[in-house]
Amino acid sequence: MSAPVRGRSTRVRPATNRRPKKSAEYRARRRVILRRRLVALLTLLSVVGLSYGVFFTPLLGVRNVDVHGAVVLTDDEVRRAAAIEPGSPLVRLDLAGIRERVAAVPRIASIEVERQLPGTVRLLITERVPVGSVKLPDGFHLVDSTGKDYAVLPTPAPGVPELLLTTPSSADPATRAVVGVVNELPEKLRPDVVSVAATSGADVKVTLSGNRTVKWGSADDTPRKASVLLVLLSRPGTTYDVSAPDLATVS
Repeated sequence: MSAPVRGRSTRVRPATNRRPKKSAEYRARRRVILRRRLVALLTLLSVVGLSYGVFFTPLLGVRNVDVHGAVVLTDDEVRRAAAIEPGSPLVRLDLAGIRERVAAVPRIASIEVERQLPGTVRLLITERVPVGSVKLPDGFHLVDSTGKDYAVLPTPAPGVPELLLTTPSSADPATRAVVGVVNELPEKLRPDVVSVAATSGADVKVTLSGNRTVKWGSADDTPRKASVLLVLLSRPGTTYDVSAPDLATVS
């Protein structure tokens, strides 16, 4: 009887689920990535918070409204016209709206609005300057170099001639002609001008001291007419006609 054959015993090793250990280099890189993400998140939150504070809170709100250029008007009158609410976010101010409100004040010829961090608004204004005044039933109307009737005084404006006009307005041809002449009169002649009158755009008359009258005609070629008049004034007379400067006369 033959002996039994011994077979080789085979051991089945249990499966292992071991993961390779992470290297120190991997862990360091992971920390760097996490740190960068955290910094990016904090930066984003800071930007959002700052933007909200700047645009929607008084953080950079209006604290001061500085007025420059006021002469007849007071600073408070200009501030009231600007109507800027204290604490309004500076970056969200409607600068065009502020300009429109201030420019609506008749005495103001021009206005500039500037922001100054952290909380100041500057209003730089230029007031109108009269070139003459028109006597009407309610007082003396001031007229500036554009022909605009912008203010009324109880007495004549000092240092400017009287303008004899029916309806002073920048849209009135007579007003434009009178203002055009006054604007271009030489300084040497201005102290002698008592009044300037017109009923249309072509019949300007200038009254000088000493009851002298100058027939000026239209405002065209005013500098040349003024030069001719200065020569003619060396001659005695009461009426000077420079409406046609090449044919000027004295009588």
